[in-house]
Amino acid sequence: MKLRSTGIRLGLAVAAAALAPVAAARADMLHAIYRVSLVGLPIGSANLDAALSPSSYAIRADAKLTGLARLFANARGASTGAGAIVAGRVSPSTFATTAASSQMTRTIRMALAGNAVTGVDIAPPFDDKPDRVPLGAHDEQNIVDPVGAVVIPAPASGAMQPTEACNRKIPIFDGYTRFDIDLTYVGERSAKAKGYDGPVVVCAARYVPISGHSPDRPATKFMAENKDVEVWLAPIEADRVWMPFRISVRTMIGTTVVEAQEFRVKAE
Repeated sequence: MKLRSTGIRLGLAVAAAALAPVAAARADMLHAIYRVSLVGLPIGSANLDAALSPSSYAIRADAKLTGLARLFANARGASTGAGAIVAGRVSPSTFATTAASSQMTRTIRMALAGNAVTGVDIAPPFDDKPDRVPLGAHDEQNIVDPVGAVVIPAPASGAMQPTEACNRKIPIFDGYTRFDIDLTYVGERSAKAKGYDGPVVVCAARYVPISGHSPDRPATKFMAENKDVEVWLAPIEADRVWMPFRISVRTMIGTTVVEAQEFRVKAE
């Protein structure tokens, strides 16, 4: 029986994801530490651990504001997600996220099967909003969760082509809102962090709201029209996936950048 509470708001803490055991004979462990900055000033950090194989993933991450940013908002969060990789497609099974501030803590849990939602629980629930675009009949099908969305699989055989990392649409349902992230190939460059010195694929990204959002909100309109979103993806060839190395987003108060300071892969 599907559990239904109202609402979810996942922000840029795109860096937040999470680790659970992977049921696979072998797995590589990715450990990444990201610096979060706003208009060039450090405002936070995020840690990501991922167990990866060509057929599965399990991710755990946490993010928090640091330094002077804590004077304005004492916020932190953590997310987890796990699932399979089937025929070059992510097929999530679980997703959970917790966001905490000085005012409250909210937890969202979601179960999935066959790229469809089988249950959602949000505690405490969000308030209903009359201007919210209602979910469509199929908005919880043929989707991935926000954690599964950070795993970009390559085809099962052949060389990993940079253009294949981008040039795709990622259909995301976060428990309350349904939206697409459209990726378009821009080019390639080199990137360096502790544990990594190599190529990255550069993708332009666009946010396309589908349902669950409030269309008249200034932030929704801004992001839907925003052409200044860029993602760098680093290849992990042994597991035939790309993972985020850097994310840059122009926001209403300036450009936010989430960039790896450490990006280390260890075979298990």
